[in-house]
Order: sequence, then C-alpha cells, then structure tokens
Amino acid sequence: MAFDYKKEYKEFYMPKNKPSIVTIPQMNYIAVRGKGDPNIENGEYKASIGLLYTIAFTIKMSYKGNYKIDGYFEYVVPPLEGFWWQDGNYHGIDYNSKDKFNFISVIRLPDFVTKKDFDWAIQEATKKKNQDFSKVEFLGYDEGTCVQCMHIGSYDNEPATINLMHEYINENGYELDITDTRFHHEIYLSDPRKCEVNKLKTVIRHPIKKERG
Repeated sequence: MAFDYKKEYKEFYMPKNKPSIVTIPQMNYIAVRGKGDPNIENGEYKASIGLLYTIAFTIKMSYKGNYKIDGYFEYVVPPLEGFWWQDGNYHGIDYNSKDKFNFISVIRLPDFVTKKDFDWAIQEATKKKNQDFSKVEFLGYDEGTCVQCMHIGSYDNEPATINLMHEYINENGYELDITDTRFHHEIYLSDPRKCEVNKLKTVIRHPIKKERG
C-alpha cells in the first residue's frame, strides 16, 4: 500500500477541530509564489496549482522512466498547502482584502527527494509539456512551534476558528508570531470542486512563541 502522509503524520495533517500546539520539523516543498485574490479564475493562485501538481506527479512517476531517485518508495502525493500574508499585517490576514494577499503555494516533497531530483523534474516537465516552470522552486521551511486547528466549512468562515486558536494560545502562555518569515498556513484536505462548501476540511496553522515576561 502506498505511503500516505496524511495517515502516517496525523499530528500534522489531521488535527481535531479544537486548537492544539504542535512543533513542525523542517520540510521540503515544491513551491510557487504569487499575489492576488485566489478566487480570480485566471489569477496567479490558480495557475500556481497547475504548476505544482505537474512537478509533483513528474517526481512521483519518475520510477517508471529512466531517471531513478535514490530511496524511492511508492507514496500518495501530499495535499496542497498555502502560506498566506499581507504586507505589514502581523495579526493574521484580512479576509476583506483578498486582492492584497501574498502567497506561497506548496506541496510537500518526500524526504528522499533531493534538489538534484527536483531540478530533473523541472527539466523533464518543461520538455514534455512545452511549458514554462521557472516560477517553481525547491523550498526548505522550518515552521517551528505553532497552534493549529481543523476548520470545517467555507474558507470565508475561517476567522471564527482563528479566534478560537488565538484565545487558546493566550490562555496557555503563548502569543502570535506572524512575521515576514512566519505565515498564516493552510492545508487543504478537500477538493472544493468535489466537496460541499460546508464540509470542506482545512488545517489552519499559525506560528506562535512564548509570551514575554
């Protein structure tokens, strides 16, 4: 049976729908950066998703071709994720100003995939798809200590879950630590094209630190 990150690392991908504190180790990702409202049909965000999945599946299917990745094992491509921020806003994100969103769309890479393997996948996809993948990057990210919670329902209703998360950290001696390098983080466990809005499952994660004093 193929290795499934959601099942093997439930503490990272399947939290309960109440806040908890978790320490995330460094992970490597396929990443695409962009700006703008994610709901725009032909916007940068939706374009980023197509780029990510093309490279993710090029790597996943590498064992069937001439290129061999050391330590390869059969796995399920991890879920789509996104780091989000708005310039100068260190309190989270303002859902009423989606046109000011900055994002890094990411898909986790298995630990055995190296930068060399990633570079091969970019070249392979460029050749086979006759498409520009120059926006796609290999990103190592150490997220550190965070509060997270499963959000059920519309993305627009996330502020209610986020408020619970922030109340929880204040009660437990932590404070929010969103900065220029630590972001609002979402992991998308549902496909909005196939799932009813009120049943969407999204992991929401915010960076935190111990309160001063």
